[in-house]
Amino acid sequence: MRVVTLTVGVVGTVSILCVGCSGTGQAQSPADPAKPASASTDGVTVDESMLASLTVAAIAERDTTSALALAGKVQFDEDRVARVLAPLAGQIVGLHAKIGDRVRAGDTLCGISSREAAAAVTDYLDSRNDLDLAEKHMAITRDLFEHEASSKMTMQQAENDLGKAQVHVARASEALAVLGLGSETDVRRFNGRIPIVSPIEGVLIERKITEGQYVQTDPTPIATVANLDSVWVMGDLFERDVRLVRKGQAAAITTAAYPGDTFRGRVDYISDTIDPSTRTAKVRVSVGNPGNRLKPEMFATVALQVADNAHAMTVPASAIFVENGRSYVYVEAAPSRFARRLVELASDAGAERRVLAGLKIGERVVTGGVLLLRQEEEQRASGQATD
Repeated sequence: MRVVTLTVGVVGTVSILCVGCSGTGQAQSPADPAKPASASTDGVTVDESMLASLTVAAIAERDTTSALALAGKVQFDEDRVARVLAPLAGQIVGLHAKIGDRVRAGDTLCGISSREAAAAVTDYLDSRNDLDLAEKHMAITRDLFEHEASSKMTMQQAENDLGKAQVHVARASEALAVLGLGSETDVRRFNGRIPIVSPIEGVLIERKITEGQYVQTDPTPIATVANLDSVWVMGDLFERDVRLVRKGQAAAITTAAYPGDTFRGRVDYISDTIDPSTRTAKVRVSVGNPGNRLKPEMFATVALQVADNAHAMTVPASAIFVENGRSYVYVEAAPSRFARRLVELASDAGAERRVLAGLKIGERVVTGGVLLLRQEEEQRASGQATD
């Protein structure tokens, strides 16, 4: 009897302890219903106060005017750039043009003092003297021949000498024209140096010479003049969008330097090949540049109107956020619960973006308060990692 009583007492005591432990665990496990659940792989659940700060809209197809946005860079209009070469070897003299100076076509940039130029002028003058003598000799010989005082062979020899003299003068004159001494006035005023002039109107943007420097006749320009009244903007067009762009298409150019201004231009070139590394084609837009505000090498965005009244599924630009180069939106997975969704978008610009993949018509996405929801998701994810 004593043994039985003791056993029962021990069992009762153990039962009481177990019940006590169980009761303690049950009191701590339920979550406070007023406290929002933490973030999970299915999304983030928000409370009523945060939900009131969000705007949610359904995805639908609509008629839109699509704008294709291309990343681009401002470049010189190569038809308005002149790279000046030294026509012969010599010493730079009379250099007065400085970088940034605006010059007109025909303005002298500097001079080159050269023995070759002096020799060319001397050769021209000698050829002119030879021509004068040949013309006089021809006149005398013709007169004698007409009076039967000269033979036909002598007449033909005089004609031949005159023709050679004329060819020599023409060749020497062409050589002087290449050196910038194309007129008799230039020849008479020649002082041992040839002028180096600007072939176009524009701004001197590069100068690789100094006063007294000796230059050679090589392909390296000694100066570069550019007219920036019109520039090119080169953009990268993705392969999938090549069919949407054509020559003559209107384009709007925006830059970070002038965020409130739009420059207008037109597409005048689309490359015939695709870059195998980037899968893009080059698009060239010719743009007027009043005040020379667009600078070469400046980054720009090219917006092209590619479709009028296109019927497509769109999402507001305010719904999109980017992480690691990928685009996401928050989709309503259940009442008060939102999950991020990877989406593929067309290269559009503007308030509406065309959806290529990742969403279905009728799904509801967060269009306002995305940043707030994203911060909440990151905070809860950080809290879980800490726990």
